[in-house]
Amino acid sequence: MKSSTSQELGLRPFDITEFLDNDVAITEYLTQVLAEGDHEELLAAIGHVARARGMSDLARQTGLGRESLYKALRPGADPRFSTLMKVLHALGVHLQAVPDKIA
Repeated sequence: MKSSTSQELGLRPFDITEFLDNDVAITEYLTQVLAEGDHEELLAAIGHVARARGMSDLARQTGLGRESLYKALRPGADPRFSTLMKVLHALGVHLQAVPDKIA
C-alpha cells in the first residue's frame, strides 16, 4: 500500500498564526502558555503572536529592527526583559500579577 503525503492529500502544515487573528484569541493563547510556566514556550508564543500581527509593523512600533526581533524571539534565545516588554506593549498585551492561591 502506498502512503500518501500531506501535499498529495491537499493538506497544509499547521500554523498557529492563522488562528491568532483577534485580541481574544491572542489573550487566551498567551494566558494558557503563561499558566504552564515554561519560559521557552512563552517566548515561542510571543513569537507566534508577533508573526501573526506582522513583524514589519512590530519593528516599526518597537523601534527594533526586524532581524533583531526574529533573533530575540527564536527558540533558545534569551532576550532582554526590556525587549520583551517593548514587544508585548506593541502587541497591546500587558502582564498582570495575581495571587497563585487566594486565601
